[in-house]
Amino acid sequence: MVSETDNLLVSLKDVRFAYGEREILRGVNLKVPRGKVVAIMGGSGCGKTTLLRLIGGQLRATAGTVEVAGRNVSALNTAELYEMRRRMGMLFQFGALFTDMSVFDNVAFPLREHTDLPFGLIRDMVLMKLNAVGLRGAADLMPAELSGGMARRVALARAIALDPMLIMYDEPFAGLDPISLGVIGQLIRKLNDALGATTIMVTHDIMESLQIVDYIYFVSEGGIVAEGTPDELRASKDPWVYQFIHAEPDGPVPFHYPADALDESLIGGRAA
Repeated sequence: MVSETDNLLVSLKDVRFAYGEREILRGVNLKVPRGKVVAIMGGSGCGKTTLLRLIGGQLRATAGTVEVAGRNVSALNTAELYEMRRRMGMLFQFGALFTDMSVFDNVAFPLREHTDLPFGLIRDMVLMKLNAVGLRGAADLMPAELSGGMARRVALARAIALDPMLIMYDEPFAGLDPISLGVIGQLIRKLNDALGATTIMVTHDIMESLQIVDYIYFVSEGGIVAEGTPDELRASKDPWVYQFIHAEPDGPVPFHYPADALDESLIGGRAA
C-alpha cells in the first residue's frame, strides 16, 4: 500500500523566506502529489514565483523545509542540486527562448547540455517533442519568426525535452490570445498525463486553470489563505476566494494601496 508521503513529489513545511528584512513567505505548507497538476494563484508580488525558485533550489528557505522526491532541497550540495534539476522542466514567463538559436536548437539545448546522446537520437527526440506541441514543421524557424503562442509551445517542448518528473510553469498564459491560451492549457494537461509527470503552475488565469488543474493553492500576505479542488473553490463562499475567482475589485484584497485619506493628501485638504 502506498502511503500519502510516498505519493508526494513536492512538500513544503512551515516555509519562510525573506529578501533581506522584507519577509515574503510566512509559514507556507503545500503538498503536490505525483501525477497531478497543481496551480498556485494569488495577487502580484505575493510570492508565487518565489515558491517555484525555492522548489528548484535557486533560493534557500529562511526556515522550514522544501522537499522534492523525498529530498531536502536546501541540504543538497551543488552536484546533487544539479542532478535533481535535470529531472525538472521549467517554462519561464513569455518562453525565454534563445533568440540566436533556431527552434530545433532551442529544444535540443538541454539534451546537448545534459546527455551524451548521438546527434541522430537527439534529432529524433527533438522532432518528437516538437510534434507533441504541433510544431515539427517549424523546426528551422528562428524565434523572431514565431507568434507568441508558437514561442510558448516551443518553450514547452524544451521544458519536456528530458522527460522531467516535475514541470514548473511561471505564468504560461500571459499575453496569449484566447485560442493560443486554450491550446497551451490543454497541452499542459495532456503532456503531464502522457509523460507521467507532475506539474506546478503559477498563474493568474482563473478560467483556464479551473478546467485543467487537480488542485489550487491561493497565496496572500505570505501564506496559503485557501486551497481546494476546482469544484470546491467554485462553490466556496470564502470572501478571498470569491473575490479572486470573480475578479471583484474590492474585498479582502483592497483595490487601493494603503495611504492617507485623499482629502488630507490634496493641497486643499492640507490648507484647511
